[in-house]
Amino acid sequence: MSAGVDRERIAAAVRELLSAIGEDPLDETYAETPGRVAEAYAEFFAGVGVDPLIHLRDTMPIGENSGELVLLRDITLRSVCEHHLLPFRGRAHVAYRPGDRVAGLGAIPRVVATLAARPQLQERLGEQIAEALETGLDAAGVLVVLEASHGCVSDRGAQQAEARVVSMASRGVFTRPVERAEVLTLLTASEPGRGRQ
Repeated sequence: MSAGVDRERIAAAVRELLSAIGEDPLDETYAETPGRVAEAYAEFFAGVGVDPLIHLRDTMPIGENSGELVLLRDITLRSVCEHHLLPFRGRAHVAYRPGDRVAGLGAIPRVVATLAARPQLQERLGEQIAEALETGLDAAGVLVVLEASHGCVSDRGAQQAEARVVSMASRGVFTRPVERAEVLTLLTASEPGRGRQ
């Protein structure tokens, strides 16, 4: 969890928030709430100030027979929208065309988790993941597709509980429509119920 999160200030802010909505923060019902919220925020924002490239330090050379694509689907994604401080959650699909080196497969979800663990916009998050992988792996191309449901859409305002936002970020060879389409076809064709008539 983030050492940079000031838990005492968060707890004080939660007490003030409870008071502001008309509740008594000294009521025994809320005795543990400020501390619990502070711990939750320390977890939610553990990526603030953390360089995601630390997860890509240990790469492996692959030689000439590297294959054309590394695709990791269905990475669990949880973040907090910077506009309302409400959660958004979903999945990240990350593809890259290797240069001379590849990362261990566990490194990619750690990059996603680090960048998601800060106040975010989904569109920016995808761009940051793509940038980190392009830089950290010197990849010939990166494609990031994020699918997420947002608390600000499902729980307030429009109240569309089933709505999902899909965003995409690409770098290198995957900025070209043909190469990008091949990866998107792989993503949709291999999902149950998708790509079938």
